[in-house]
Amino acid sequence: MKDLFGKAILDYQLGNYTEDIKTETSISEEDDLPLPYLFRAYDEMPAIEKKAMDLSKGRVLDVGCGAGSHSLYLQNEKHLEVMAIDVSEGAVKASELRGLKNVRLQDVMKLEGEQFDTILLLMNGAGMCGRLNRISTFLNKLKNLLKKDGQILMDSSDIVYMFDQDGDGGYWIPTDMDYYGEVDYYVRYKGEEEPPIDWLYIDYNTLQNAAQANGFNCELVQEGKHYDYLAKLTIA
Repeated sequence: MKDLFGKAILDYQLGNYTEDIKTETSISEEDDLPLPYLFRAYDEMPAIEKKAMDLSKGRVLDVGCGAGSHSLYLQNEKHLEVMAIDVSEGAVKASELRGLKNVRLQDVMKLEGEQFDTILLLMNGAGMCGRLNRISTFLNKLKNLLKKDGQILMDSSDIVYMFDQDGDGGYWIPTDMDYYGEVDYYVRYKGEEEPPIDWLYIDYNTLQNAAQANGFNCELVQEGKHYDYLAKLTIA
């Protein structure tokens, strides 16, 4: 991987901001992801993210921390113990430069020997699972990292709205798709492109069913303005 996300985040942190990240999926056209948005303060966060910040407690694991905005708020404003992890070397470096005390270059699926009161997976954190058939493995790994009375706070979106509807209100889902929320995700930055990665947008009912099948209670905490939602998972 070229770590284009990390390069872009580090460019912004170092004052070399000249253009935004471009993203595209197998079912959507190219779109700009403004770099300043990744450096947002609490007041600039969507309501779902603010709610996740408000609910965070105890020892926190921020999975896929990016530029570290959520972790910095929890560390500096709520004075919580936070471990932030990301697979992007550039993102980790930028987060360190911003003052994050405990940030690691780490794949959550390979993290061992730690337990947390709160695990955060924000900015469609459920997407890291990649494909729906991996959700049980993903959730069970998170369970192993969670204290008995801990919580997982994750957000995602139901992207069924992106498909055409018929006259009865049903959606036309291509028959070659295992699940309509599975997409190939492309990132471009400064003339370079990453190989596509597997990404998952999971609707709440599907997440709830998967959570319950893997020993979790699942609660719909808040719905956003554009088919997005925040869910809380606790060990049943």
